[in-house]
Amino acid sequence: MHFNPYKLFIRRGRTSENAKHAKRDWKKRAPQLSLSNTALCLSLLFLFIPLFVIIFYSFNSAKDTTFQHFSFVWYEKLLFDSKDLWSALLNSLLVALTSSLVATILGTLAAIGISWYRFAGKQYIQTLGFLPMVLPEVIMGVSLLIFFSGIKLSLGLFTIFIAHTTFCLPFVYLMVSARLDEFDYSIIEASHDLGANEWQTLFKVIIPAIMPGIAGGFAMSVTMSLEDYVITSLVSGPGSTTLPLYVYSMIRFGVSPVINSLSFVLILAVCVLVFVLRKGLKSFANAR
Repeated sequence: MHFNPYKLFIRRGRTSENAKHAKRDWKKRAPQLSLSNTALCLSLLFLFIPLFVIIFYSFNSAKDTTFQHFSFVWYEKLLFDSKDLWSALLNSLLVALTSSLVATILGTLAAIGISWYRFAGKQYIQTLGFLPMVLPEVIMGVSLLIFFSGIKLSLGLFTIFIAHTTFCLPFVYLMVSARLDEFDYSIIEASHDLGANEWQTLFKVIIPAIMPGIAGGFAMSVTMSLEDYVITSLVSGPGSTTLPLYVYSMIRFGVSPVINSLSFVLILAVCVLVFVLRKGLKSFANAR
């Protein structure tokens, strides 16, 4: 092979010229990047500083905002002297998990059906499906309350479950639909060519392929159900106090630092859950 130093010189010249252009472009973008990083840091501080404040005061021995000394007294009260608080938390978890599970199943099936099948009124159903997302929670809560009163249904945990399922369903539908937009339809044809029927294709091909969207919709539904106050306050009844209702009722007498301790416990639980889900989805994707 004949070595041509002239070509090497030209190649190096082009490389150095490209490097100069890249360096010049990077200098032009540097102020924009620094501004973006600053905005990102400020946004993260705005979001996480309240959490750090809650965690800090959960270890305060005093009941007010004056820090006296480090103590676990509020965690002790949380474990052994907060029966009503644990009951409210149990109600919230029960409603959140059950309503999110039903909303995830219905939202996933709705997304698959609306995305892949043609029928009369399809566009109207898609539009109506997004109404719970854009309607104010007060309007939705009042309409559900009127509906429950019209059918003579007693208010309680069951009505809260129906309400939470209703307003969580569109979010699951949206996330699963976004996943279906990237779906490779040739997989469906391949499964049919291999002899799979509709149900086998659904459970062994479609659902595993869109599982990240389903898991994301379920996690979002649980979060929205746990933090909802407006709709829950309108459709709740005696003996169906959830955690947001309980915390709001405590404001009239002053919020106890026990809430700070419970908040820290919930933050740890959510972090562990997110970590497990992330690892599980990665393992699931690698297995496929």
